[in-house]
Amino acid sequence: MTVDKKNCVGPGDPVPHILGNWLSPFRPWFSAPSWDHLLVLVMGAVLCPGKRRVTACLRITGRAEAANFSLYHQFLNRARWDPRTLAARLLSIVVASLLPDGPIVIGMDDTIERRWGLTGC
Repeated sequence: MTVDKKNCVGPGDPVPHILGNWLSPFRPWFSAPSWDHLLVLVMGAVLCPGKRRVTACLRITGRAEAANFSLYHQFLNRARWDPRTLAARLLSIVVASLLPDGPIVIGMDDTIERRWGLTGC
């Protein structure tokens, strides 16, 4: 059995092609190196039991000893991608998948909120 290392960034297990295909709607917002780091971190988050920290995600994907280990941490705080833009894209994908036709109704219920102050004035 041969392993395709095309999506593999450094040492460790290669990223499955299906993960790249699944996340492809978000590809335009990332540079090539950032995209590779994102795929590794998402793969680690899916496989990681317990708390999903960057270090745990890298360890489970076999990249704990990688020379570029710190670049994965920098991906989250130095990369030039906009989380709001990605959230809007994710929302549009979810809405298109779940409700392709018809209106979207959003209900609000404020009864679960505790109210402090005077009662029965």
